[in-house]
Amino acid sequence: MMIKKFLSVVLAASFALSANGTAANAEGNFTTEKFPYEEMQIQVMPEFDYPENWPKEEPSLLVGQYGTITNKTGGDFTGKVEIPVPVNEKGFQIYLVAEFPSPEKPEVQRPFEVDKERGVVVFRPQKPIKKDGTYSFVVEYYSNPLSVKGSEKSFKYEYKAPSAIETLDVIVYAPLKSTDIVMDPKPASTQKSEYGEQIAFYQQKGVKQGDAIKYGIFYKKEGNASTLSMIDTAKAPNDENHSGQTATDQVVGAAANNGGGNGNGDRPIIGAAGGTIIGASIIIAGMFVFFGLKNRAENRNHPAPKKKTKDKKPAETQKKKNDLNVDEIKELRKKLLSGKIDQEAYDEQVKKLI
Repeated sequence: MMIKKFLSVVLAASFALSANGTAANAEGNFTTEKFPYEEMQIQVMPEFDYPENWPKEEPSLLVGQYGTITNKTGGDFTGKVEIPVPVNEKGFQIYLVAEFPSPEKPEVQRPFEVDKERGVVVFRPQKPIKKDGTYSFVVEYYSNPLSVKGSEKSFKYEYKAPSAIETLDVIVYAPLKSTDIVMDPKPASTQKSEYGEQIAFYQQKGVKQGDAIKYGIFYKKEGNASTLSMIDTAKAPNDENHSGQTATDQVVGAAANNGGGNGNGDRPIIGAAGGTIIGASIIIAGMFVFFGLKNRAENRNHPAPKKKTKDKKPAETQKKKNDLNVDEIKELRKKLLSGKIDQEAYDEQVKKLI
C-alpha cells in the first residue's frame, strides 16, 4: 500500500514538472531547435546604402534576413525570439527588426535588444506564436567586413543555421558600377538589373542545424558611393515601379510613395518608418519580390475546415483552383524575374488571382 502511494506521488510530481517545463518554455525560453525554419532568405548587399553617421572613408555591408519559423514547442509561445547576428563585426548596427503579422498588413516594427555576449538580437512578437504556427520576421543590419586595397574590395559572408531550414535562399547584390566580380562558390544563376547591377542567386534545401554556408565576394570599384546614391543621381525610368514604394507597397500594389534617397550626396539615408531598405532593392532590381509574397501565394486561400458533407466535390474543386492560382503566380514571378513584365503588371495580375 505504501509503495502504491509512493509511486502515485512520484508520478504526480513528474507530471507537474513536465507541465511546468512546458509552460516555462512557452513563456520565455527560446530553444532554437524547437523553432525550425520553413524558409530563410538572406540578401547580402555591399555598398548598397549607408546608415547615418557612417565613416565616409569606409564601405558598408547591408544584410537582410527574412525568415519564417514554426513553433514546435508543443504549446503557444509567448516569449522572445532570438536571431543570431554578427555583433562583433566592425561597424555592426541593427537597422530594422519587424514582423509580418498577416498577408494583408505591412511589416510592423518591434522593439529589440542586442545581446552582445550571446550574439543575438532579441524581440517579442506582438502576438503569441500558436502551437505549430508560423511566424515571419525581418532583421536588417549594417557592418563592415570588407577588405580594401585601392579599388579592390573583398569580404566573406558566413551564415550558420540556428535550426533546421527547409529552404535557404541567398541573394548577393554586387555594387553598381563594380567590375571583375568573382563569387565563391559560383552562384546557381546571375542576372543584371535594368541599371546594370549584378545579382547572384543561391539556394539550398534541407539545411541542418549547425550547417555553415560561406561565400567569398570580390570586386573592383572606385570610391564608396552607394548603389542607391548612383541610382538617385541617374535618370530613373518614368513609371510607377520606381516611385519609391516600400517592399510591402510593391507587393500589395499600394499607391503610396515613401521616397528613396535624399538626393543630397553620395549616401542617401532611408528612414526606418514605413518600410525597409531591402524594399528598395525591389525598385533597383525591378525583379525581386521578397519571400513574404511567395509564402503568401503558397499558403493563401486555405480556410478553416468546415463540417463534413457527403459531397466533397466543391472542396476538391476549390483546392484545385487554389493550386492553379499558385502555379499561375509562380509563372508570373518568373516573367517578372526575366523582365517580360514589369512590377505594375505583376501586381495587377496577382490581385486577380487572390
